Amino acid sequence: MQPVMVTDVEDYFAKGCGRCPRFATPDCSALLWQAGLVTLRQIARDAGLTETAKWGHPCYMHAGRNIAIIGAFRGDFRLTFFNAALLQDPEDVLEKQGPNTRHADCLRFTDPAAPAQMAPLIRAYLAEAMAHAEAGTLPPKEPQDQTLPEELTNALDDDPKLAEAFFALTPGRQRSYVILLAGAKTPATRINRIEKARPRIMAGKGATEL
Repeated sequence: MQPVMVTDVEDYFAKGCGRCPRFATPDCSALLWQAGLVTLRQIARDAGLTETAKWGHPCYMHAGRNIAIIGAFRGDFRLTFFNAALLQDPEDVLEKQGPNTRHADCLRFTDPAAPAQMAPLIRAYLAEAMAHAEAGTLPPKEPQDQTLPEELTNALDDDPKLAEAFFALTPGRQRSYVILLAGAKTPATRINRIEKARPRIMAGKGATEL
């Protein structure tokens, strides 16, 4: 039986996110880093954030806006901030999650004891993010310098409904498809990926969203 992405926060801390076969096994990343994740959870809840489950992970909200989300991986666990471009990061501790991440947006840990040691700093960053949420502040819009692959341009020209759905996506979701196609070595592979991605685009989702 395939695991199902969790929708209850308690299940995440007890079993994992439900997005891979390691769900509810001792090898689950969420269970391997459980002590550190529980500390992050407590810090977020003590800050007055509302806890919910989104995308199979504990997500923390304030003033109707996502503030931060917890995640566990094989080599580390993280607290990732939404709208990270707004954060000052005076201690220069935020890291980019990957080469395609525009802004440093996460605190990455490899020691379960580290969140407790960094608790004052984490609380300060959360408070700053919460203040932006209360004020309704949004990051400045960045110029979109992405060039659509030729195969995607052709597909959009040939399919008006697909084009309408694609250009209705947020810039970040559009960019996720550009990145997806950039990883293909041949035009045939890019065309195949576009065909497979069509239902996701029509549903208003990014390339990596479930």
